[in-house]
Amino acid sequence: MLWQGESIRKVTGGRRRPAQGKRRFEIGLAPADTHIGEDRSKLVRTTGGNTKIRSMRAQFANVTNLANGETKKVKIENVEENGANPNYVRRNLLTKGAIIRTEIGRARIMSRPGQDGIINAVLLA
Repeated sequence: MLWQGESIRKVTGGRRRPAQGKRRFEIGLAPADTHIGEDRSKLVRTTGGNTKIRSMRAQFANVTNLANGETKKVKIENVEENGANPNYVRRNLLTKGAIIRTEIGRARIMSRPGQDGIINAVLLA
């Protein structure tokens, strides 16, 4: 878990005296690390009692062809590029902006699998 509160250090390097300590709502959650595999997701409770669907593994993506506007559910074969982290390509992690190879060609993921629980992608020319 990662504390995402305000830093004790100022930009200049001086020390800031915090008015309050750490709070539970300032704690972040572990990353989803969505892999390619049989579909698996879990519900996560968020602030206000709302929920997010966290996709742990995904096998299919909804790929839209912008030329004709058609959307198809296609199987993901592997991850080809990932601007977020080159190591994610080796680990086959699915994140927003990753370029994946599918049955109908290369596509860029436009959704956030760890937040939305689904993978939407756009076919690349």
